[in-house]
Amino acid sequence: MKKLFALVLTLALIAAVACASAATKLVVGASSTPHAEILEAAKEALAEKGIELEIVIFDDYVQPNLQLDAGDLDANYFQHSAYLENFNAENGTKLVSAGAVHYEPMGIYAGKSSDLANIPDGATIAVPNDTTNEARALNLLEAQGIITLDKTVENPTAFDVVENPHNVEIVEIEAAQVPRQLADVDFAVINSNYALQAGADVVGTALVTESSDIAYPNIIAIREGDDREELKTLVEVLQGETVVNFINETYQGAVVPTK
Repeated sequence: MKKLFALVLTLALIAAVACASAATKLVVGASSTPHAEILEAAKEALAEKGIELEIVIFDDYVQPNLQLDAGDLDANYFQHSAYLENFNAENGTKLVSAGAVHYEPMGIYAGKSSDLANIPDGATIAVPNDTTNEARALNLLEAQGIITLDKTVENPTAFDVVENPHNVEIVEIEAAQVPRQLADVDFAVINSNYALQAGADVVGTALVTESSDIAYPNIIAIREGDDREELKTLVEVLQGETVVNFINETYQGAVVPTK
């Protein structure tokens, strides 16, 4: 009887080891907030499906794509499709979206001034300096009647402002650095993830935000042609009820699930 029990125990241990060794590992690059936090919320559900998730945190918008393209990451999660398309065009990479997870409404935040209806002449407004996010920021400023843009330009920059009644100065800054400049400018247009990272005690509450039909969904990016099932499972879990509930309960509208 003891021998039989020992045999059963041995077989159980062998099965457990086999299951553990059969687990598939995915290495995913992400911005710390909210992307890495959302991935953390998905870890348990992924583990139940035999996927071990390793999260690598980045504080910029360039390295996650370069490292994905180089094969150091299996996927990344920090950007929207418009940014990815522009990145591919500028860098010769072939990265694609595997699916959308959430969107982050961009907002205008108060710095030295706080009244958008009475902007002082010559006010300084900080905006992200990457192509797509600067265009989003300028379009949000235009929606508030602060500037008028050249409608023939798909991704406008400060050079494409055609009407500027308050003579505002557009200050282009790397997106992650915009919250840090808030005290030195009158207003700043900040990506929601960087506003969350900085904290409400630093940036306060947005004066206005993009409407949901304008905001760009953030995606899981992968290498073109990488059709592994575990990547499809990653997207399914991130779009599933558990993660949707986590996003809604944690971010209270600053981050909005796409499903």
